[in-house]
Amino acid sequence: MTPVVTIAGDGIGPEVMAATQKLLGAAGARIDWIEAPAGLGAVESHGEPLPKLTLDLIRKHRVALKGPCTTPIGKGFRSINVRLRQELELFASIRPVQTLPGIHVPYTNVDLVVVRENTEGLYAGLEHFVVPGVVESLRIVTRDAARRIIRYAFELARTQGRRHLTVVHKADVLPLSDGLFLDIAQEVADDFPFLEFSDKPIDRLALELALDPAKFDVLVMENLFGDVVSDLCAGLVGGLGIVPGANIGTRYALFEAVHGSAPDIAGKGLANPIALVRSAALMLDHIGQRQPARRIEESVRRTLQIKKGLTRDLGGDGTTATITEELIANLPH
Repeated sequence: MTPVVTIAGDGIGPEVMAATQKLLGAAGARIDWIEAPAGLGAVESHGEPLPKLTLDLIRKHRVALKGPCTTPIGKGFRSINVRLRQELELFASIRPVQTLPGIHVPYTNVDLVVVRENTEGLYAGLEHFVVPGVVESLRIVTRDAARRIIRYAFELARTQGRRHLTVVHKADVLPLSDGLFLDIAQEVADDFPFLEFSDKPIDRLALELALDPAKFDVLVMENLFGDVVSDLCAGLVGGLGIVPGANIGTRYALFEAVHGSAPDIAGKGLANPIALVRSAALMLDHIGQRQPARRIEESVRRTLQIKKGLTRDLGGDGTTATITEELIANLPH
C-alpha cells in the first residue's frame, strides 16, 4: 500500500474526492489514504487555510491528491495553491489536454501537454506601493528555474514518445526576461536533437490554438502565460471538469482537480468527479501503479461514449453517485 495524502477541500471537494477514492479502490489501486486539512474548514479548525500539519504530511509521504480549495479573500492569507507550489518546490505544472469521446467540441484529435513553470514569474508575489496609487510587481525569471522547467518539458516529450516541443514567450517586448527563457530553451534543445523544437510568441500561440490546436504537442512557458494557456486549452476540449492536473517537484508531487469548488451545487450530489478521477490516474502512473491508471482512463472514455449516468455539465441528468457507478461498471477487465 502506498500512502497518499488527501486534501478534500471545499464545496464539492469532499464529494468528488469520495467518488474518486471509491473508483480507485474498484480499479485495484493500492493506496493508504491519509487525510489532511486545507481551505475554509482549515481556517475554522487550525486558524489558517493551509496548516503546517498538511505541509508536514506531504513532506513525509511525498505524494498528495487535492480537491478544490478556497482561500478566504481579504483576510491576509496567501493563495493555497501558490503556497503549496512554493513551499514544496513543485516547479512543474503539467496539464494534459485531449479530446475525449462523447464531448462535442469544434476540434478533433487534440492531444497536447501544457508545461508551466510554477514557482516564479509574476506569481512570485513580489509587489509593493512605489508611491500612493502606484503599485510595482516584479516578474522574476532565473536561469536555474528556466533551465529546470525547460529540461523537464523535453524529458516529458521524450518519455511520452512525443515529437515536437514549443517554447512560448514574449521576447520581443521582454528581451531580458523572456529573452533569457528563450536562450536557455535553445541551449537545452541541443541535448535533444531527436525532438523537433520551435518557439512562438504568446499572442501568436493564442491565435493558432483557436485555429488548429491539434498541431501542437508539448508547450512550455513561464508562470502567468501557463496559467492562462492551460485553462484556454481545457476549454478547447470541453472545460476544466474533464481535464487533469499535476504539480511535480524534485521531491514531492501533488495531483489536483483544477476547477473551482462550485459552492452552488455543493452537498447536492450533482458534482462531476472526472477531473479529479483523471488527476488520480496521473498520480497512479507517477507512483508506478500503471495498470489501474490505464483502467481508469479507459473507463472515463467508455463512460463518456456510452453517455449513461452523466452529470448535468456533461449533458446528462445524473448525479455524482450515478456517474461513479458507471465509471466502476465500465472498468476494463
